[in-house]
Amino acid sequence: MDGKQTILIIDDEVQIRRLLEITLTANDYKVVEADNGKDGYTFAASFAPALIILDLGLPDIDGLDVLKKLREWFTNPIIILSAKSSEEDIIKALDRGANDYLTKPFRTGELLARIRVATRQNSQKQDATLVFDNLTIDIAKHLAYKNNEILKLTSTEYSLLTLLAKNEGRVLTHTFILKEIWGRGYTEQTQYLRVFIAQLRKKIEDDPSKPKLLITESGIGYRFSGI
Repeated sequence: MDGKQTILIIDDEVQIRRLLEITLTANDYKVVEADNGKDGYTFAASFAPALIILDLGLPDIDGLDVLKKLREWFTNPIIILSAKSSEEDIIKALDRGANDYLTKPFRTGELLARIRVATRQNSQKQDATLVFDNLTIDIAKHLAYKNNEILKLTSTEYSLLTLLAKNEGRVLTHTFILKEIWGRGYTEQTQYLRVFIAQLRKKIEDDPSKPKLLITESGIGYRFSGI
């Protein structure tokens, strides 16, 4: 075993697959390619990749349907790489289980960073303690610390912080967060969520006006960035 992580690319554009293959191979990943949804689904089962890069505009099956089908059993990260850039498309993909969403054309450096975050988050998601620079979350003790001092968080603030931190690097939609923290009856209360995010930023960010941990994805939701 050489220890290299395998990444599956599901995309019908030859140029995109060549670019990704060159970029990923140069960064010590193994690459498996599929040019349609049916093969992509089969290869996901055969090669057990550490991560999948999925296009939505596939020739045989809608990419969202491939994503939904994969999420019935595939638990590793899936990053959407698509020419579709509307908020509706992005939200649909994230709500169906995508970890992240990049639009074409894309910067290879940004994609590599998103891959590193997604695979690291996936490998550490069972940890009892999450550490991000000067912020530590002790899941077992139900406590959060900044600069080794206990943060005075309400139960809801702690739950919100933990949900975001456990999904480091993944964009969580407003609807998903509201449903997870407050329940289905609150899924339209985006202003309610915005108030809690603002309060949380005051407690965990060095400069709440320029957040580095709780990042707003305009019109979509929030992403926790531990980098």
